[in-house]
Amino acid sequence: MKVREAMIRDVSAIFEDETIEDFIVSCLRQNKSGLPVVDDEFKVVGFLSESDVIRSALPSYFSLLQSASFIPDTHQFVQRLEKIKSDKVSLHMVKRVTCVKLDDTVIYAADLLIKNNLKILPVIDEERRLIGIVNRIFLIHAAAQGKIDR
Repeated sequence: MKVREAMIRDVSAIFEDETIEDFIVSCLRQNKSGLPVVDDEFKVVGFLSESDVIRSALPSYFSLLQSASFIPDTHQFVQRLEKIKSDKVSLHMVKRVTCVKLDDTVIYAADLLIKNNLKILPVIDEERRLIGIVNRIFLIHAAAQGKIDR
């Protein structure tokens, strides 16, 4: 099975010149944890997730957040988030984005998701324009339906 058969075409993205606050609102409205970042030509230039925002607001604490013994200072988090919420998305996004193309196999996409601990893979065309996404639950569904073959 090819990515073109398993991708979600109705995809949301955020422009690189929008703000962190715009990103938060978009994710809340769409129940997303991250979005591809695109330029004016809809070319993928980055990816921003809720983890990236947390990392930007509390850079030294992010690794400690993985520990159950650590309770972050929420006041400090709120203060730092206030400072970055008007920043452009491009300042906080991941710039080296793992993407797939239409003719890549679903097995290849699943391998990238697992090995890179990703939830979403942007699907791009030859000019790097965003045309869809592949996410973990969609691949799990395809596998459960027996639609994924080697």
